[in-house]
Amino acid sequence: MVNQELLNPKTITIIGASNDTGKPGGNMLKNILAGGFSGIIYAVNPKEKKVQGITSFAEVKDIPQTDLAIIAIPAKYCPETIKNLAEEKNTKAFIIISAGFGEAGEQGKQWEQEIITSINSVNGCLIGPNCIGAITESYKGVFTAPVPQFNPKGCDLISGSGATAVFIMEAGMALGVSFANVFSVGNAAQTGVEDILEYMDENFNAEKDPLVKLLYLETISNPQKLLKHASSLIKKGAKIAAIKAGSTAEGSRAATSHTGAIASSDMTVRALFNKAGIVYCSSREELLSVASIFNYRKLEGKNIAIITHAGGSAVMLADELSKGGLKVPEISGLDAEKLKTFLYPGSSVANPIDFLATGTAEQLGIIIDYCEHKFDNIDAMAVVFGSPGLFDVENVYNVLSVKLEICNKPIFPVLPSVVNAQREIQSFLKKGHINFPDEVVLGKALSQVFKTPEPISEEISLPKIDVKKIRSVIDMVTEGYLDAEQTEKLLDAARIPRVTELVENSKEKLLTAIDSLKFPVVMKVVGPLHKSDAKGVVLNITSKEEVSETFDRLMQIDSATAVMVQPQLAGLELFVGVMKEPGFNHTILCGLGGIFIEVLNDVSAGLSPISKNEAQQMVQSLRGYKLIQGARGQKGVDENQFVEIIQRLSALVEAAPEITEMDINPLIGTQKNIVAVDARVRLKKL
Repeated sequence: MVNQELLNPKTITIIGASNDTGKPGGNMLKNILAGGFSGIIYAVNPKEKKVQGITSFAEVKDIPQTDLAIIAIPAKYCPETIKNLAEEKNTKAFIIISAGFGEAGEQGKQWEQEIITSINSVNGCLIGPNCIGAITESYKGVFTAPVPQFNPKGCDLISGSGATAVFIMEAGMALGVSFANVFSVGNAAQTGVEDILEYMDENFNAEKDPLVKLLYLETISNPQKLLKHASSLIKKGAKIAAIKAGSTAEGSRAATSHTGAIASSDMTVRALFNKAGIVYCSSREELLSVASIFNYRKLEGKNIAIITHAGGSAVMLADELSKGGLKVPEISGLDAEKLKTFLYPGSSVANPIDFLATGTAEQLGIIIDYCEHKFDNIDAMAVVFGSPGLFDVENVYNVLSVKLEICNKPIFPVLPSVVNAQREIQSFLKKGHINFPDEVVLGKALSQVFKTPEPISEEISLPKIDVKKIRSVIDMVTEGYLDAEQTEKLLDAARIPRVTELVENSKEKLLTAIDSLKFPVVMKVVGPLHKSDAKGVVLNITSKEEVSETFDRLMQIDSATAVMVQPQLAGLELFVGVMKEPGFNHTILCGLGGIFIEVLNDVSAGLSPISKNEAQQMVQSLRGYKLIQGARGQKGVDENQFVEIIQRLSALVEAAPEITEMDINPLIGTQKNIVAVDARVRLKKL
């Protein structure tokens, strides 16, 4: 949908232009004029002969042909105005900053649809309605402030919220973050964040285009388009960070399985971002910190040296880096002792490297040189240097500025004294650098960037499964939960190992069949959704007599339809599950099983189809991963088989997209094998 008339118009008409810059149409015209637009500008205002020095037309029918129309009039007048522009004035690009459309009710939705029909009829592009506008290299088409100077090496910003875009630009400019193209899509009636990203991908030039893309998403209307073009851009050399607001509500989806109880929309969004290589951010502050990190050299390893004259800040940064999986390794040895000789008595080089409040610019330069050339176990540096207001720190920041340019290892400057050292910080920023005023925010963002994986290859190989058998089961069922026999058939067709079991509603038949199993056994009620809550699971049954007594007791439970008997297995309890969010591919989850899934909530998620590498990352990212490996004398499990089961579950839902929720909980794992003990599958026909 994005076109050259939007990006680089030769003529712009502001409909609703005003001499009053307190009105959106007035300030929009002011910003375009001040921004140095080199084309022709027309104004439409029936009450004025001239608007800010520009001849004003009374009606749209009076204006010459125009490439881009910016609309700042009441919503009810927009459909007819846009129809005239499209049909009579050869207009192919439209920005509607007016509100009162789809967000306001049914009448607004109808106007929106009329507008889209008119614009689509001429293959035009619409930004908005209900937005602040757009900034390109050609023009400053926003009615808000501040308006950042266009920097082709700055950040592209695409936002679903106009106000949030303003807040991001305002805060970013204070840090030294610069901006290139800015698009506020508002209601995204025709053109959304995904569409703009698509255009950027299909027209990407790594030598000329901004490499950093920042996204603020309130909805993801086309997850597959977002995944495709974000992945493609990142593979071409771009870097993308995004906020997805409103990701925690689970909506009206019934959570009747363990997966439904613990999974959330946020998990699915994170899984999508991970698959695409997008850095997930939870706030504007974090988004801008990630953008700042993108503007420095890439962090290639986990080991960070903290260089500071402020011990407390260093401790907080070290804590945050450690929590995020990065390391602050001890620095010792002959080179460390040599470094101490250049510092004042009482300084520490163990890491954090604390060269005291009296530390000098010369000492900072020496410390950085040692980290760059002498300390091989250091991959990057964070320099925390503020000012108590007692002396000028400009020399320190000058040294830091030089080292940022010449060092191969990344350096992240934390300059927290935004009042005491305001002048010195501004001088530092004017040299093209970016400041991280809060060390904890830096630590969190740096960890998030480092652990975000590269985009997944489009070619994902899944294990072979019996698709024909799976479809035969799915096609014979309407909706709802599968029964035990149907569930077993799906597991067998997906070649997911399962425990041998008996299911009977006749005690006599069960007592006859029990001879095929070895004691001890487990007996479970069939029927209730949550067996444990219904006291429908009985362990350590060692005789036929106990089987008979337990059968009678279990069948008395409400909703009981039968009793299941399984061998009692020993091993680590694991979990895998599936959740389906509307519009997204299936989310696959894994974690520790049994009651631990809800008590510890230690799960990781990936978006199907899941590659082997993704499945390995999911398993290894669990907090309980050491239990899977084996810890404190306890044997672990066959990790490769766990990974394969995750992939087989992914293959199953690719073959059966009707699956909306699924639990295999627990899987009992040992070093030799992993088998499914209990499973639940819920379908919804497409």
